[in-house]
Amino acid sequence: MTRSTVSGATAKSRSRRSRVLGRLAFLGPGLTYLIVLLLIPLALVLSYAFFRRGRFGGVIYELTGENFTRLFDPLYLDVLLGSLKLATAATLIALLFGYPTAYLIARLPAKWKTIALIAIVLPFWTNFLIRIYAWIVLLSGPGLVNTLLGKLGLGPFEFLYNDGAIVTGLIYSYLPLMVLPLYAAIEKLDPQLHEASANLGAKPARTFVSVTLPLTLPGVITGCMFVFVPSFGNFVIPELLGGGRSIMVGNLIRDQFLTARDWPFGATLAMALIAVLIVLLLLQSWSARRA
Repeated sequence: MTRSTVSGATAKSRSRRSRVLGRLAFLGPGLTYLIVLLLIPLALVLSYAFFRRGRFGGVIYELTGENFTRLFDPLYLDVLLGSLKLATAATLIALLFGYPTAYLIARLPAKWKTIALIAIVLPFWTNFLIRIYAWIVLLSGPGLVNTLLGKLGLGPFEFLYNDGAIVTGLIYSYLPLMVLPLYAAIEKLDPQLHEASANLGAKPARTFVSVTLPLTLPGVITGCMFVFVPSFGNFVIPELLGGGRSIMVGNLIRDQFLTARDWPFGATLAMALIAVLIVLLLLQSWSARRA
């Protein structure tokens, strides 16, 4: 092997090493964040799922699988199904309101489009708890809604502390997460497709079903996931607007950690919740690729 060949190989090795170090320098902060704040806590929670609860709380480090068999207790299955029902209802209603809203925003002039988008995200500028407490003020017995209905000779009605109040809070909190991906999908549509559909004799409803909806399906799926995932594990809204009468998975996990002090079973419930959400995200990814 000649000296020039050895020098060339050394230069390539140094170049490759420099590229690897450069990539690590860029990826280092993100990887550190993921490892320290996501993977290590997740591994810790997963490990707790295989241990026993202490007699007075805490964890006994004896391996067991009984925490996973408890998941199939009808009591916990009812909580899971109830959470699915409320999260699905919130997602579908958010889609019902979000799609026409996103469609109208996408058809506005550029100046009004910007203002409308700011208005959509404006609630996020206020603290989440303040917004939920504002709903309590609005929906309570002597609140604004009942006062207005009273002037019309209606009511009073009990709007708080039921499933309807929970769904209302979920829709209000996560509706922008439905509108924004739908707006992005609708905005990308080529207007010439609508013109071509109209030239071929299709009415607006047929154009929507055959052209607009299929092409915006990735936005629909993404928006539904953005609303469903935080709704499914939410525990603040069921506590405040539901008055604790409807227990969702998030409330159950919190109670296991803070009230029952059954950390192993709380960890098992948390891992089950994460597993369900991972499956849903994989389905969303698969659907988006096929759309």
